[in-house]
Amino acid sequence: MGDLFDSSRVDIKSQPLAYRMRPRTLDEYIGQDHIIGPGRLLRRSIQADQLSSVIFYGPPGTGKTTLARVIANTTKSHFSTINAVLSGVKELRDEIEAARNRLDLYGTRTILFVDEVHRWNKSQQDALLPWVENGTFILIGATTENPFFEVNAALVSRSRIFQLKSLTSDDLTKIAWQAVKDKERGYGNLDVSFEEGALEHLVDVAHGDARSLLNALELAVVTTVPDGKKIYITKETAEESIQRKAVLYDKEGDYHFDVISAFIKSLRGSDPDAALYWLAKMVYAGEDPRFIFRRMMISACEDVGLADPNAIVVVQSDAAAFNAIGMPEGRYHLAHAALYLATAPKSNSEMGFFDALKAVQEESAASEVPNHLRDNSRDAKGFGHGEGYMYPHAYQDHWVAQQYLPNELQGKVFYHVGSLGYEKKIADLVNRRREIQLESVDINAFPENLTFSPDDKGRDLWLRRTMSGRSVALEGMRERMFQCLDLVRSDRILVLNAGHGLLVWEAFRHTPEGLVVAHVKNSEDRAYLDQYIKTLDSLSAPRVIMDGDVDHALKSLDKSVEKGIKFEHILGRNILSCKNDDELKTGLSVLEDAKERLASGGNIVLCETLISEASRLSDFIHMGPLQETLLKAEKEIYKAVPTRKDITEALERGFGSVRVSDYRFTESRSVRESDIKRWVEKSYIPALGKITDSDAQKLEKELTSVLTAAPLMWNTSCLIITLSL
Repeated sequence: MGDLFDSSRVDIKSQPLAYRMRPRTLDEYIGQDHIIGPGRLLRRSIQADQLSSVIFYGPPGTGKTTLARVIANTTKSHFSTINAVLSGVKELRDEIEAARNRLDLYGTRTILFVDEVHRWNKSQQDALLPWVENGTFILIGATTENPFFEVNAALVSRSRIFQLKSLTSDDLTKIAWQAVKDKERGYGNLDVSFEEGALEHLVDVAHGDARSLLNALELAVVTTVPDGKKIYITKETAEESIQRKAVLYDKEGDYHFDVISAFIKSLRGSDPDAALYWLAKMVYAGEDPRFIFRRMMISACEDVGLADPNAIVVVQSDAAAFNAIGMPEGRYHLAHAALYLATAPKSNSEMGFFDALKAVQEESAASEVPNHLRDNSRDAKGFGHGEGYMYPHAYQDHWVAQQYLPNELQGKVFYHVGSLGYEKKIADLVNRRREIQLESVDINAFPENLTFSPDDKGRDLWLRRTMSGRSVALEGMRERMFQCLDLVRSDRILVLNAGHGLLVWEAFRHTPEGLVVAHVKNSEDRAYLDQYIKTLDSLSAPRVIMDGDVDHALKSLDKSVEKGIKFEHILGRNILSCKNDDELKTGLSVLEDAKERLASGGNIVLCETLISEASRLSDFIHMGPLQETLLKAEKEIYKAVPTRKDITEALERGFGSVRVSDYRFTESRSVRESDIKRWVEKSYIPALGKITDSDAQKLEKELTSVLTAAPLMWNTSCLIITLSL
């Protein structure tokens, strides 16, 4: 076969920009840092020219063939290529014979790159297997399909799998500018510039595909009339160069007949008289009853929806009865269905689907399915798909909080629960579960497995995800706090450190005629609250104040809420959770200011994590020298951490009544390398005093080896504190 990467016979300037700009070296390669970044296994293998068989798996345009090109330019081995779409067993036999001769006569290894390897059938893949096993070939396969489904299991078991992801917007922007500035292969000899938003549009609509981006960039350049050597690409040109796929919908059918429109709008408006009138007009005119039933089936879900889930059942039953009976008696069933829909409670909450559809259409790159939600039937061992999924039926009430939306959409609300009929019954349950979900899910807690090394039992790099129990703990904590409150419907409640709203919405439910004010420290937390607040009546919705300084937030209530505002209850999480006496004093100062905001007879209820009684790293180490090192550091780290006694005594000096109860829970935590690095650098090294860089690196390496091997059962101890004047 001809060499896919041999461009010596072709004038490179005549090639498309995407071909010309393919990276030739690792330094020119952009993106996929998780597999090709500095220090990564694949990068080291390429640099050392010690590659073993690999399979690159990922969407088009993510750099699979480009990586093969880089390897071809780097290796001292002979590099051959086959395209599985164009080649069969005959071509493979020729490559096998040539590879055997090179190895026998010259001792030269052969790397065989098979593009679209999943296109080969089982017999073709089987023909390759013996030569991979005996070392005649080192295989590099590239596929857009999951190799655990589409590639011979024997080949997969003898290869390292590297999953390439859609390129990020930053990656694509760098690739575009690389092409613009490259004088040899790109447009570096021209002065290319962009109108504001033009390049961003090319990047957004490329959907993570570098090839698509470069093709569009090339078209934009060649179709722009130059001003000397200056080429100015407008946003209009960019939009013409890369077209977003549109979802088309036929609006020319019967939906636009005026009479059927009036009929459906009468059903939606709950006017049974008008509904019967327009129905009679259609029947009299000879309209097909099946068409009318079809429109009513749509209305049963579009307009009645979950306010009465039985509506669709009634309409379908009437339609079935009509088919059995026919006209003229079937008119009873038309009228029965129409009257049921016209008098049913209404909800259009199912329109949330179209909000979700809009989010899908507008996303700049395909959203990744969270790893624990992926199908684990074939490749659980390889990619760890499905690992960490919590089976809801194994929990109380058949529900447990876990992440279901993609990372970038966490907190997005598509379903706005209605307030009539059946939905009124489920609204409280849906909202409560959402609140716990938001607080308990950490989208960064479990990095996705993107590589796989077979038979690597001694060094399992997969981060195991297990049932954490955090959702149950949070729900229990909220329940314990609200048990300390004697609430009436008109109470005013201030929630400090409101986070994603776990306490806010429970307070809101209890005080329909009162006021809830939520304090958040950053815009991210505010965005989570606003998702719900924008669906509520502005008069009754919780008020949100954002301030990184809790003290300042309390002092600004006169201006941000109302002059002289006071609250029957003030709730807070981790106001006093502190690492030293100075931080405790800061927390106590906040509570002093909070006193001024308490109404007569009011109280403050806090949930405070006791750092002094939480799990420590040494609890999970059972190796002599390493445990001794940790214990030595922790003695220094925790010596200044206030104890429960320190906290309660300080509170008793400032409040007339202090009631304290314990709340403890255990959760399974998966520790990341970045966590260990932060702990070592920020806490343990300073606590150990004089320590060499070599010893610090050794400590970090040993902790990583031990603590990332399996989830840790982490104990947390909290105080539920009730304060009164």
